[in-house]
Amino acid sequence: MHKETEKQALEPSGVVVRKRRKGIYILPNLFTLAALFGGFYAIVMAMNGRFDYAAVGVFCAMVLDSLDGRVARMTNTQSAFGEQMDSLSDMVSFGAAPALIAYEWALKGLGRWGWIAAFVYCACAALRLARFNVNTAVVDKRYFQGLPSPAAAALVTGFIWIMTDADIRGPAVAWPMFALALYSGLTMVTNVPFYSFKDVQMKKSVPFAAIVLIALGIAVINIHPPAVMFGLFVIYGFSGYAIYGWRKLKGVQTSVISTSTDEPDERGLHK
Repeated sequence: MHKETEKQALEPSGVVVRKRRKGIYILPNLFTLAALFGGFYAIVMAMNGRFDYAAVGVFCAMVLDSLDGRVARMTNTQSAFGEQMDSLSDMVSFGAAPALIAYEWALKGLGRWGWIAAFVYCACAALRLARFNVNTAVVDKRYFQGLPSPAAAALVTGFIWIMTDADIRGPAVAWPMFALALYSGLTMVTNVPFYSFKDVQMKKSVPFAAIVLIALGIAVINIHPPAVMFGLFVIYGFSGYAIYGWRKLKGVQTSVISTSTDEPDERGLHK
């Protein structure tokens, strides 16, 4: 007889809730551990003064972090352990690492203001990840509630990468770094909607033109990776406010809390 891999429970409200598996699966957790290593590597490189390598470490962690969840879903190896492991890895790679790198690179010269900005970013990353874990079942899957932590980390370390590549350091970049750290951190804990790209189906066939565009995109990134990557994340980092403004202008609900009848009870969540 076929054994069910996920148990189902019926809540008093009548909603069927699937319980996460309790096992530990190697494949998705290997990607998560690799992402964690990217964040740890970034911190070590920053301590050694190699801020360009530190930025690359964070970007590599971001790519690996985007793969672990997809791999788990494609191989049907999602688990509660994997979810917790992913959150802890994200806190290191996209919370602590960017804050420490930014502090070592420029914020240290601002004294108490520098470490305050670094702490605000780190604290907001922790709050954002905790809120994400709590609201997973009720947030519209097409959008993130606030700037996702990998994108915030890309803004901070992307700026460091492009300035290091141009050999620009010192007081000239300290206050811009201060402002960017605060913007990235505080935007993570807003209710501004950012497109999640989760409705993009990897298993579906795509037109040949789409593959050509992907190849062109890779070629453009290779022209000057620091500038192109930072530019893309600057656009994404402001796109949420554009979506929020457009929804407000059209009179559409700005909250990304889902109103689907398939989700758990959502009363009181739209405040």
